[in-house]
Amino acid sequence: MKKRIIKIITGLVVVLIIIDIVASFYFYDLAINRGPKDFLQGNKDLEVSAETMNVLLEGGWREWVENQEFEHLEMTSRDGLTLQGYFLKAKKPSNVVVVAAHGYLGRGSDMGLFGQYYYEALGYNFFTADARGHGRSEGDYIGFGWQDRLDYLDWINLLVDKLGPDTEIILHGLSMGAATVLMTSGEELPPNVKVIIADSPYTSVQDLFSYQIKRMFHLPPFPFIHTTSLVTKAKAGYSFTEASALKQVKKTTIPILYITGDADTFVPTEMAHKLYENTNSKAKIVTFHGANHGESFVMDKEKYIKVLNDFLQENMN
Repeated sequence: MKKRIIKIITGLVVVLIIIDIVASFYFYDLAINRGPKDFLQGNKDLEVSAETMNVLLEGGWREWVENQEFEHLEMTSRDGLTLQGYFLKAKKPSNVVVVAAHGYLGRGSDMGLFGQYYYEALGYNFFTADARGHGRSEGDYIGFGWQDRLDYLDWINLLVDKLGPDTEIILHGLSMGAATVLMTSGEELPPNVKVIIADSPYTSVQDLFSYQIKRMFHLPPFPFIHTTSLVTKAKAGYSFTEASALKQVKKTTIPILYITGDADTFVPTEMAHKLYENTNSKAKIVTFHGANHGESFVMDKEKYIKVLNDFLQENMN
């Protein structure tokens, strides 16, 4: 009887291990592997107002992007990927350049939503890039900011070489792009990088996926997130725990403006507050009432611009 019970228990353990392994590769393909992500369609956590959706999909900023003559820049990443960047020279000479990082499944041109203001109203140079695994850049996986932080460090150095040693850089990221610029902030950056704007960031990939697997799939983080992290380490070269914006901001010396919406259920606003509370450098956090994920700029553009301008004036001189 005892041997039979042991066999049954052993069999159950083996079955559970097999399920976990299969699930890990499934979640890797679902979230990390390059390609369309059907699971996000109809996701209630990403629902925004009809007005916001109209601006995002058909706003005049998209026509503005199409009408600009971006200079195409190309760079080889440290692990051999060809990455694509897009530079827009200011109308009048300026030593300030905004480096904009887009969100998950996006592309550089999406950051024209902010680029139009920086370029037209503030007169800055504007640069954006397709992150690895996105747009026209190479890469068969999504780095969620961790591998990308070194890519952006290299883009920054390329721009300083291109524009001159007196170049002043603003890093502005949205969602995954916000986590990317925060992860970049903990690296050894040139003094040219003056401020960071992080709109709707997450603390770490581990935290984000642990939250999402419970919310979207009603599954416990353990063991699925942990084994998916092992698969990601093997296939993409990074683990979920090391991909941490939280660890990086504890080291940064660059002033950071955090922007979050209190109605954000895709990346909970608590993550932005946790980042703010642990930032080593001068930091400010502004919460937009009623804004869902990445919606603040469209919902209350006037407030967003005032907050942005005030922060730039305080920290760019």
